[in-house]
Amino acid sequence: MLHTYRPGYRIFWMLSPVLAAAAAPGLAHAQARTDPQLKEVVIQSTREDLQGTADSASEGIVTSKQLRTRPLQRAGDIMESVPGLVATQHAGGGKANQYFLRGFNLDHGTDFATFIDGAPINLPTHGHGQGYTDLYFLIPELVDTVQYRKGPYYAQEGDFAAAGSARIRTVRKLPQALGIAEVGNFGYRRALAAGSFSLGGGDLLLAGERGKDDGPWSVAQNLGKNNLQAKYSMGTAANGWSVGINHYTSRWISTDQIPQRAVDSGAIGRFDSLDPSAGGRTQRTGLTAEWARSSQGQTTQVNAWALRYQFDLFSNFSYATRGCDSTPLPPECDSSTALDQFEQVDRRKAYGLSASHSQPFKLAGLDAVWTVGTDLRQDRIAEVGLYDTQERQRLATVRSDRVTIDALGVWGQAELFITPKLRVTGGLRHDRRALDVSSSVADNSGSARASINSPKASVAYSPNAQTDLYANWGRGFHSNDARGAVIKVDPRDGSTPVDSATPLVRATGYELGTRQKWGSSLVTTASLWALKLDSELLFVGDAGTTEPSRPSQRRGVELTANWRPSSAWEIDADVSLSRARFKDDDAAGSRIPGAMERVVTVGATYSSGPWTLGARLRHFGPHALIEDNSIRAAASTLTNVRLAYRISPSAELSLDVFNLFNRQANDIEYAYASRLPGEAPFADGVTPATRHFHPSSPRTTRVGLRVAF
Repeated sequence: MLHTYRPGYRIFWMLSPVLAAAAAPGLAHAQARTDPQLKEVVIQSTREDLQGTADSASEGIVTSKQLRTRPLQRAGDIMESVPGLVATQHAGGGKANQYFLRGFNLDHGTDFATFIDGAPINLPTHGHGQGYTDLYFLIPELVDTVQYRKGPYYAQEGDFAAAGSARIRTVRKLPQALGIAEVGNFGYRRALAAGSFSLGGGDLLLAGERGKDDGPWSVAQNLGKNNLQAKYSMGTAANGWSVGINHYTSRWISTDQIPQRAVDSGAIGRFDSLDPSAGGRTQRTGLTAEWARSSQGQTTQVNAWALRYQFDLFSNFSYATRGCDSTPLPPECDSSTALDQFEQVDRRKAYGLSASHSQPFKLAGLDAVWTVGTDLRQDRIAEVGLYDTQERQRLATVRSDRVTIDALGVWGQAELFITPKLRVTGGLRHDRRALDVSSSVADNSGSARASINSPKASVAYSPNAQTDLYANWGRGFHSNDARGAVIKVDPRDGSTPVDSATPLVRATGYELGTRQKWGSSLVTTASLWALKLDSELLFVGDAGTTEPSRPSQRRGVELTANWRPSSAWEIDADVSLSRARFKDDDAAGSRIPGAMERVVTVGATYSSGPWTLGARLRHFGPHALIEDNSIRAAASTLTNVRLAYRISPSAELSLDVFNLFNRQANDIEYAYASRLPGEAPFADGVTPATRHFHPSSPRTTRVGLRVAF
């Protein structure tokens, strides 16, 4: 394997463990903090007021007040607090969510960057998909805020942030220890214990979570997860430091998408599986450290993180095509054993550091603030592999690689206050990548180097205290899989030439927007946006090779509203309309498969006395599944409700109902070619694409008890 290390990288990686250890002194003389009262839930605004401070109409901060009342079926569903973002699932409860935003099928995270306490969650060159974002280790009760930004207009945001980003902050301490027990149908069980303790002049937060869920599937998904977290904090988030660690494990049986034709014929039911041995396991251990200082308008922040990660996934989407392309068909092609299973593996250690400094200054007599920052990251992937399997037994190695990715980003921006009503922000970001791949297919080993510059510009004008107007422009990028950047031949035959991918792919975004206060109870935002992506090649983890993707353009409109008609009620609504098209001329058509065209969400929160109610409706419209628009996914509308009653100052009962009206909807749909036993021989490029889907869960109820200690 080829390795290239720059001196600055080497020093950082050597010092990282020392810095992390030095950041956690004084862990002695613990004294438990007790408070037998559950704090009364007082719902104020569930989105922070950014009037006069935001740089665009499509950024915001969702507070724990909304998250506290939001019905969450899966931990990753917390991402739906970002207006217009849809989080679904297509393979059981242990695999990362599938995300959609602004005309993107984001897969499991490509083009949307996610951070938790400053640590990036997207995994480059992942065994299953570029930018894989698994949030199942997140404990929703410990989330403090979700800060979201859309578009490539922010110098701080780098890789994967072409469509946007979310920065999730967890609490530094809890006001009281708590215990939660939840039970539900389909074998759902969850227990959580968490509390904070005074320790050495700081606060130590400890949390443990254990969960189990079989789901509505005829083959129980047997999802089991264990989650341990700890965080030690001194001072405050603005002037202090913290060190956190978490360890998460999960195992599950996958319920991969199934063909609509098999359900229509009565061969299988909506919740059946065609390969009961599909599934996976994940193990994740993460360390984060944060330090911040603020004084006299100056702010300095430093984040360091480390990750140890293991992942195995057994999938089967095409069922019985392997070796089933000739006549007469071998007997196994028409047996009940699924033939097309494959395993994807990821074993890595990763480390990173980010730092920024902001300081006010004068420019030609005008007030201004400049900010500079840097991001360093290294992923040392011991194995990222693809194997043909059957019932989880390996049959053949398609490819197995060792990969090192060195990433460096430096950025700066200046915010200039031209008048009390007019702000202008300009920024520039520079990113470099060094990729080294050692492959089991010798011709696919190699190195690549790439760099990219991303300028940004924003204008914010506030004609009065109730109105903000914005104009934004920026360039961003996402990285491609390192294996795709150096590939030369198809790994299945070792000889067919394959085009390599561009390591860093440019995106250019534009936006006009407004933020408006209507009296003291209603805030609205509106934005018109467009985003262009250059021509690129995508690495397909399911095949171990690349496939072409054409240059594309997306544009749309987004509207949000947050209304407090009374002290007890709060209503929020978001509407996102998108148009996604390939820009070149191609006989296949111009539609971008999987690009959602319409997303609508409406939420209502009520809090009075001992009662708290949270209800949310999510709708996404029909959309194209193939380029010529001849196959379209159906619309989906789901309603989820959470009702809580405080039975005493220290105890609260809750009831969550998902898919309240028991709609027969689908979480996701695809169109591709597959073969079932008894069907004609499979011919790649000839067998037609048909609809495949993963159903949404039927009506699901959960009851919980929350107790303060």
